[in-house]
Amino acid sequence: MVNTADDVNIHKDCEAKLDELENNWKRALADYKNLQRRVEEEKTAVVDFANFVLIARLLSVLDNLEMLKTHIDDVGLKLTVKEFEQILLDEGLTGLGVNVGDTFAHETMEAVDKDGDGDDVRVVEVVRKGYKLRDKVIRPARVLVKKG
Repeated sequence: MVNTADDVNIHKDCEAKLDELENNWKRALADYKNLQRRVEEEKTAVVDFANFVLIARLLSVLDNLEMLKTHIDDVGLKLTVKEFEQILLDEGLTGLGVNVGDTFAHETMEAVDKDGDGDDVRVVEVVRKGYKLRDKVIRPARVLVKKG
């Protein structure tokens, strides 16, 4: 078979077009994979946000159950509160562990009242427990502080 100059040019044009189409296909495939990844990340973010909102709302129920538990000595109530706490723990909720005598930390605490003057601010009473969900503070501890 004899290759003419036209045949060679057509062949080169076809190879160039094939390379262009292959590169476009690879870019489109990469874009699609990136889109799939972003969609999955957004789904996860929506689920995490929904869990965050729901658990934040459930904390007031937990507060009420714990308060009730201090006034009523009932085995069933204690077991229910323990089970509820375990469910929240399984979802990633943990207490902030704020105690009397701790140095005040604005990242995890909310001061509702303060007494005294000075630079050293210490917790004198924990009014309401604080919690974090995974790595984010979902509710700061509400504390009374004293400067000294």
